[in-house]
Amino acid sequence: MYKLKLNNQIINFNPGTRVIDLIDKKEVKQYMVCKIDQTIKELTYPLSEKHHNSEITLLTLEHKEAGRAYEATLRYIISMAFSNLYPDIDIKFNYNVSRSIFCEILTKGVKLTKITDQILNEVSRIIEQDLPIERVTLTVKEAIEIYKELRHDDKLNILEYRPDKIVHLYKCDNYYDYMYCYMLPSTGFIKNYYIKPYSPGLIIQYPRYELNSSIPEFVEEPTYGKTLREASKWGKITKTNSIVKINKKIECESITDFIQTCEMKHNNMLAELGNNIKNEIENIRLICIAGPSSSGKTTFCNRLRIELMSRGIDPVMISMDDYYLSKTEIAKIQGKSSIKDLDLEHINCLDINLFNQNLFDLINGEEVTLPKYNFKTGKREQGKTLKISDSTPIMIEGIHALNELLTSSIPKHQKYKVYIAPQIQINIDDHSPLSTTDLRLIRRIVRDMQFRNCPPQDTIEMWQSVRNGEFKWIYPNQEGANFVFNSELTYELAIFKKYALPALSQIPQTDPSYITANRLIKYLKYFKDITDESSIPCNSLIREFIGGSCFKV
Repeated sequence: MYKLKLNNQIINFNPGTRVIDLIDKKEVKQYMVCKIDQTIKELTYPLSEKHHNSEITLLTLEHKEAGRAYEATLRYIISMAFSNLYPDIDIKFNYNVSRSIFCEILTKGVKLTKITDQILNEVSRIIEQDLPIERVTLTVKEAIEIYKELRHDDKLNILEYRPDKIVHLYKCDNYYDYMYCYMLPSTGFIKNYYIKPYSPGLIIQYPRYELNSSIPEFVEEPTYGKTLREASKWGKITKTNSIVKINKKIECESITDFIQTCEMKHNNMLAELGNNIKNEIENIRLICIAGPSSSGKTTFCNRLRIELMSRGIDPVMISMDDYYLSKTEIAKIQGKSSIKDLDLEHINCLDINLFNQNLFDLINGEEVTLPKYNFKTGKREQGKTLKISDSTPIMIEGIHALNELLTSSIPKHQKYKVYIAPQIQINIDDHSPLSTTDLRLIRRIVRDMQFRNCPPQDTIEMWQSVRNGEFKWIYPNQEGANFVFNSELTYELAIFKKYALPALSQIPQTDPSYITANRLIKYLKYFKDITDESSIPCNSLIREFIGGSCFKV
């Protein structure tokens, strides 16, 4: 008899037993997937002799990998509902505002109000029937035949770039699909979701692990939503909204043309932003720039500064880092006895009063001696003395730059707020969108390897802490921005692949970072490489991550 530890309890099992068979039937549907040692597995995963003495942890929706499986299964069920009722209607999923998914109706002439109720009823029926979702292994030839029958041309096309000889699909009641993610055992595991019409398609909301498995309130975000729509429009116009289409660009067109077209998008956005600031410069004294990790803020700030200089505006940059309190002071404020327990991303780590006073005095024409933070000693020192004219705007950049608390001494009408983040609208296929968060993680992995002597494992390990800070300090303030800059460059994953994929592939299954690394590998491997980087301009945002920038980044 073989033994393993399941949720800290010793369990006997026979080879061939599935994980789900070891779980109490009354409790089983609170779990989505499991972790066996350092790998994620589906609950239907069969155990073998090699799992003797293994440790299995059952994961609820409060775990990020369980949340991903839940979201992917919900997409699967909605796709199945369309296939059952309207096989001639093509749909496409993309991540959307308010932590939701947008199911876009691609087929023209569809009356959304007519089909919505029927789709909702079909989704409910599929869930109520609690149909098993079976993972099947097929040859590429077999998968091609199934996709042809289902009219999944987008999935047929991506198979051309699949390096593996076999294909994994998921079967449910004669419907086949693949979401590039782990799946739940059956449709009945889906309990909580919202679906509502949102022209030209449907908004899908689902439990979020970062919100203790609750569904966030859907909040319209006009500025942010506009940027997403523009990104989607750009992908359609340039025919670069899927991995297959990007690969075709690389294969059939000039790499230089492709790269420069993407770079021109950034140039145009910078020109638009520069014009906006120029038109309002009589009122603007403070330009606030914020965005999540690996958005390209450093390069962006340098390029915006030059853009403004070309319009006769010479901004001065003030570093928020220089206003850090000592760790002893932070510990006292946060009521922590140990330095290691400090929340160093909290806004109270900054000397808010001094920052506000310095900004106020500068804007009012006074000469100010700024602080300079010494990161070696962990203390502030005396920095440069500065005095600006009434036509010189101040630029600040950082995680808290859009937070009104940080700049409360400055009237709102004197502030111009810019939010920067990559807004990717690229799909593996129509049913499987790429994640903007994963794009930023890949950027950071490449940068950390190149310039910080930091292996992917360490970057992945600290990523959740970074994300927690973003949810707390950045996202709540993003809609207050006057301008959203989409820092995504459509060619970048074809560049990053040669840096990230070999390093990620070397991470062993025993390493805690393997789970994330394996997820990134799943779609990175489909991209064609752009090996020649000579066409990437020295002021490109991508240079911040791969090197060769003309700026100090």
